[in-house]
Amino acid sequence: MEEQENKRGFRVQDRRRFSPETGEPRPTEDDPQRSETTDTKERETPQSDQPRASRSPSPREQISFSSFILGLSTQALMYMGEIPSAPGQPVQKDLTAAQQMIDVLAMLQQKTTGNLDAGESSMLEHALFDLRMRYVDLAKKA
Repeated sequence: MEEQENKRGFRVQDRRRFSPETGEPRPTEDDPQRSETTDTKERETPQSDQPRASRSPSPREQISFSSFILGLSTQALMYMGEIPSAPGQPVQKDLTAAQQMIDVLAMLQQKTTGNLDAGESSMLEHALFDLRMRYVDLAKKA
C-alpha cells in the first residue's frame, strides 16, 4: 500500500519556520547548506536532550502587583535622574515623564482602593509619597 502511494508522487513537506521539537529556527530554503538529509535529521532527532523550558535563558517569574509598582517607581526615579537608565550611561532627567509616572501610580492607587492587601496598599502609598517629595525637590531646583 505504501509503495503505491510513493509512486503517485504525493509528498508531505513541513514548511514551519521553527522545529516543533526544539522550537529553534530552521534554515531557510535559500540557505545553501540545507539539504534533504539535514531536514529529515532535524525532524527525527532533537538537537538537545534537555526539555525546551530548561534551555530558556531566564525563566519568567509571575508578576505581582508589588513588582509592578516597583517597576513603575524605578522608571519614575530614572526619569528624575536619580538612577542611570543603563549601567555606565550618564544620568538623564525628564521631569515631565517623571510626573506622568507618578500620575500613573496615583491613578492605580485610586482605582485599586479596597482591592489591595495591607502590604500592597502600604507599599504603593509609601512609593507615591517618596516619589512626590523627590519630584518637588527637583522641581524647586529647576
